Amino acid sequence: MAGLYTSLRPQPPSSSSSSQQSFFSKVLLLLTILPLSLAVFAFFLQWRGGGVDDPISRWSPEESHKFPGMDSSPLATVAHSSQSSDCSLLAHTNTPSFPYYKDWKFKLHPDLKPKICITTSTSGGLEQILPWMFYHKVIGVTSFLLFVEGKAASPDVSKVLESIPGVKVIYRTRKLEEQQAKSRIWNETWLSSFFYKPCNYELFVKQSLNMEMAIVMARDAGMDWIIHLDTDELIHPAGAREYSLRQLLLDVPSNVDMVIFPNYESSVERDDIKDPFTEVSMFKKNYDHLTKDTYFGMYKEATRGNPNYFLTYGNGKAAARVQDHLRPNGAHRWHNYMKTPKEIKLEEAAVLHYTYSKFSDLTSRRDRCGCKPTKEDVKRCFMLEFDRSAFIIASTATEDEMLNWYREHVVWTNKAMNLKLLRKGILTRIYAPMVIVQGLRESGVFSSIVLSSQESLSKDKFLASFESNSSSKAAASESLPSRKIGRNQHSQAARRVLAESGSLFEFHDEAVPPRSPPGIDADVITEV
Repeated sequence: MAGLYTSLRPQPPSSSSSSQQSFFSKVLLLLTILPLSLAVFAFFLQWRGGGVDDPISRWSPEESHKFPGMDSSPLATVAHSSQSSDCSLLAHTNTPSFPYYKDWKFKLHPDLKPKICITTSTSGGLEQILPWMFYHKVIGVTSFLLFVEGKAASPDVSKVLESIPGVKVIYRTRKLEEQQAKSRIWNETWLSSFFYKPCNYELFVKQSLNMEMAIVMARDAGMDWIIHLDTDELIHPAGAREYSLRQLLLDVPSNVDMVIFPNYESSVERDDIKDPFTEVSMFKKNYDHLTKDTYFGMYKEATRGNPNYFLTYGNGKAAARVQDHLRPNGAHRWHNYMKTPKEIKLEEAAVLHYTYSKFSDLTSRRDRCGCKPTKEDVKRCFMLEFDRSAFIIASTATEDEMLNWYREHVVWTNKAMNLKLLRKGILTRIYAPMVIVQGLRESGVFSSIVLSSQESLSKDKFLASFESNSSSKAAASESLPSRKIGRNQHSQAARRVLAESGSLFEFHDEAVPPRSPPGIDADVITEV
């Protein structure tokens, strides 16, 4: 009985099984407490207002509205603020706001580097200038030097432009032209072959003279880079870590003086385009961004019977580092009086050229030039063959004939051919500018600019400003054409003597004009 009792009594646990049971108990307790602690910590962070950068919130719909590269820090991709949020701004303001910036003034941090200046010569209206300007503000441009005449110099347009932070407006008056007539360019030979010629040659000289002045202004303003663009051109900063021109130029080695942006040309698919920046997404790639076999192998299909692969120029535009002795070298390049600039050509970034993108471009170009519509006379006025053909058609054809010609030579209506060239890489789709400009417009940025400029002046002040400025601004239409700058008897005689003697002139390579892309010949066809 005692033996049976002994066998039924529970045996005391061994030390090894006791420690194992204790370990499992601790693990179970830890697994219970850890999720509770994390939940409490997350609740605490949310209650405090999000002071910690939550990786999940980085990809939230609200955060996705922020455009990369547009923050105040040169190193960060997306800026986060613990003081305010987009929601609070929307809740406390009735002014339309663009989600990439806090307001239409697009204020940049004063220490933001590099500082980029764009200069242009324009006679366009606000409907063209504002989208062009604010697109470039979005991608990081700091300031703009606008040399205006015509419509751009009118009081209702210039008043708005002058109200925008970072914009300087320069009017083409007699005083300006007298000042430019004394510039260094007029005592040198590199631009002289373009002097005293009409239309495109005259514009080319104006642009070069304006660029010469813009260099001084950009240097005085502390700019790091300067770019000359027309208002039908947009920089496409592909290849940068962000869609940002600022980031693109920030990554350029310090020993590089000039950056070449090959140009892409708009390929419109309709004949009724009204707003190219928001309606055109198809572009023809530059020769520099294609293989030789692709370019020449598809040359005829891409040219479609036009004089060249591109309708207009194909040698791109350049950004120059602002430094001593910098000078323009025509509207497409820069140079330096003391050295040959070190340059690089970008492999992905480009200038998007919206050329002849509207049917009205045919007549507007015709109306700006007084040449005769003959094959002989248009050579005096235009450097490129397509411009000459377009001028003759616009000057001699009926409206219906012009439209048919425009559809045949400019509009890409053959969808099968478009698809083929897209697959070959000749054509490409680029949507970023459309999205940015449309976002600006829908957010009311452009209307806010106009309203703000109107509110900044009372009715009396506006009338006084109108009266005092109208004479000087209207002088743009009465001023001397640039081909006549310094064209009095004394200056002509002096220049003739200097040219004959060869003295006092500094000889440099001729300015780089707008050039067509490489053509095709029998040897190339044989190779391909």
